[in-house]
Amino acid sequence: QVQVVESGGGLVQAGGSLRLSCTASGSIFSIDTMRWYRPAPGKQRELVAAITSGGSTNYAESVAGRFTISRDNAKNAVYLQMNSLKPEDTAVYYCNAAVAYARDYSYDYWGQGTQVTVSS
Repeated sequence: QVQVVESGGGLVQAGGSLRLSCTASGSIFSIDTMRWYRPAPGKQRELVAAITSGGSTNYAESVAGRFTISRDNAKNAVYLQMNSLKPEDTAVYYCNAAVAYARDYSYDYWGQGTQVTVSS
């Protein structure tokens, strides 16, 4: 059993910053890619940022240059530093951890989400 827990959300004024954290715990040997998602209009969810176990990253166009994803493999943790926040960044942010169980197989675990609210 694997648990994924996010923290760090809150209320911030436009232009401000927040740092989200996510930690996976339980029966984990290794984690492949870790991702942050948020709901988006017309979509089930939008990929905000992703980072592989080797440190390669990619970002949604809407957050590139403002958000930075990082991870600590020893702690099974991923972070999202959010700067220059805009009201349209308001959302519940969900963490996803792809836990590896075999060479070419991983299973996605999700957290419960953390609310980010940006006031104008």
